Amino acid sequence: MAISLQKGQKISLSKESGGSLSKVIMGLGWDAKKSGGGLLKGLFGGGGSDAIDLDASCILFDDNNKAVDTVYFGHLKSKDGSIVHTGDNRTGAGDGDDEQIIVDLDKVPANVKSLVFTVNSFTGQTFDSVENAYCRLVDSSSKTKSPAIR
Repeated sequence: MAISLQKGQKISLSKESGGSLSKVIMGLGWDAKKSGGGLLKGLFGGGGSDAIDLDASCILFDDNNKAVDTVYFGHLKSKDGSIVHTGDNRTGAGDGDDEQIIVDLDKVPANVKSLVFTVNSFTGQTFDSVENAYCRLVDSSSKTKSPAIR
């Protein structure tokens, strides 16, 4: 069973919610929309798709809603090592997740009360230029993985 979230919606990952959630992976995937162009554009280098570089980030906030750390393509690991970004994909090419952020919830410091995952377009295109985009949160606490939260 997958839980679908809308833009800006929140979900609690706290242990008080029940269960033994200890490790989650935020996965981001996308493809650039294929641009039209017909035969002539195809022959002369037009058509195809433009590269779109989407980026996944995680911002750690304390009780006072103050950002205490950020993990993204330029800073791949949180100061405490609890959150790791697996690296930048600049085109969206390939199958599956194009970028991942792995969170070891047991290692997140006690002063961190919120994790906010964001997706932005580094190359400046709007999300209208993207297709097949998804952002998911997967429970990877055990060998038997729970369904994704999308």
